[in-house]
Amino acid sequence: MDMAQGMVPHMGMKVSPRLVAASYILELSSLELQQVINEELADNPALELIEKATCGVCGSVLQGSICPRCLSQQKIEERGDEADYPEEYFSHYSASGSSDEDFDPLSQVAAQMTIAERLMGELQAMLAKEDIPIAEFLVGSLDDSGYLKCTVEEAAELFNVEQSRVEMVLALLQSLEPPGIGARDLKEALLIQLEYLAQDGVEIPKAVRGIVTDHLAELAEHKYSKIAAEMGVTTDEVMEASTFIKQRLNPYPAEESESFQPGMVKSGASHVLPDVIIAPGENQDEYEIEVVESKRFFLRVSPMYHQLLSDLEREPLRFSEDEKKHIQHYVSRAKLFIANINQRRQTLHRITGCIAKEQKEFLRRGIRHLRPLTRATVAKELGMHESTVSRATASKYVMLPSGEVIPFSNFFTASLSVRDVIKEMIENEKTPLTDQEIAAELSKLGIFVARRTVAKYREQLGILPSSLR
Repeated sequence: MDMAQGMVPHMGMKVSPRLVAASYILELSSLELQQVINEELADNPALELIEKATCGVCGSVLQGSICPRCLSQQKIEERGDEADYPEEYFSHYSASGSSDEDFDPLSQVAAQMTIAERLMGELQAMLAKEDIPIAEFLVGSLDDSGYLKCTVEEAAELFNVEQSRVEMVLALLQSLEPPGIGARDLKEALLIQLEYLAQDGVEIPKAVRGIVTDHLAELAEHKYSKIAAEMGVTTDEVMEASTFIKQRLNPYPAEESESFQPGMVKSGASHVLPDVIIAPGENQDEYEIEVVESKRFFLRVSPMYHQLLSDLEREPLRFSEDEKKHIQHYVSRAKLFIANINQRRQTLHRITGCIAKEQKEFLRRGIRHLRPLTRATVAKELGMHESTVSRATASKYVMLPSGEVIPFSNFFTASLSVRDVIKEMIENEKTPLTDQEIAAELSKLGIFVARRTVAKYREQLGILPSSLR
């Protein structure tokens, strides 16, 4: 045996720079993509953008000053073809008693939404009307970090209601995102986030909960040995828990990258415009998929650089080495960038088409008909990797045939429909139904969930158990 340096051939997998760039482009939201395109246009003289005027309502390309999609929608309404659709289907396109002169396109654009507005929008869908003022008061009492700066007693006294009723509304607020919103102190915020992670299937080190509950002050002072001794665990376990807390928990729930001001638009927020439009097709069982950005702008290699490349191929001696490198580098870079943008569009189109096919009833009849669907199912159907579907749908929005703009994640949250059914059951119950009885009623409707799942959804809705209702 001897020690010596040598070269040994071996085979291995290596991710190509092109694949990395394509994955990066796919993951971007519309706003981020526009920023990347602007940066590339500034850096690459061989890239050129042709922008087209789009409709402020649906995002389609305008023909002159007319939007063909909105005009077609208006004709459908005039013909009365919407008879087979729910009454609310066209609510986003027309208002009862309003004339064309009164129509304001901006009323249908997804407007800037504050965290407070989003929270209230979700709470209004879950609460009874008489509890909405309490929710408004609690949301209005959140500070810049998302902590509640009033007490349950103060709210109960203000609205002259039982404290348990305020606590129910607060529990519902705390179940919303961002995790930890509405907490009254740091410990409560972190415990809420731990519960959120646990429901998401994240493995939590065993010492984390104990540290959050009883030893936050010692953790801040890095007294790992003292914590380990009092909890009966090893120092390594405490350090592992400390790393988890730093990396996975946020002491300022409402603050992500920018500050949060209740009731005001978060700095850097923008209009939530759809990335994809799902529109009714010629047949009622079919839908047309349109990736908005494909209509909004067109990228191409600059005609001047295209001509220079042709001249370089025909008469290479006319150019210096630096000129050759410059032309070839920037033209190749522009072509690669355009190819990645086109691949993004095709991937979004295919994924949305598959989702529309699987969720036809939801698109036609609303949230009650949302089917259980996972990203893995879509990936298998399309022959993609699950991570590709995840990247393509992250931070992106889709406009439904009704005109409503929702995040893609809603298609993969089947519990939205189940929670809506549970809420209606409890609202219409003659005698309080137990969780087991609700599960039995759901099974009659073809919804098979366990009793503990019903209990979890009921708690998320802020509804008390049958013994307290």
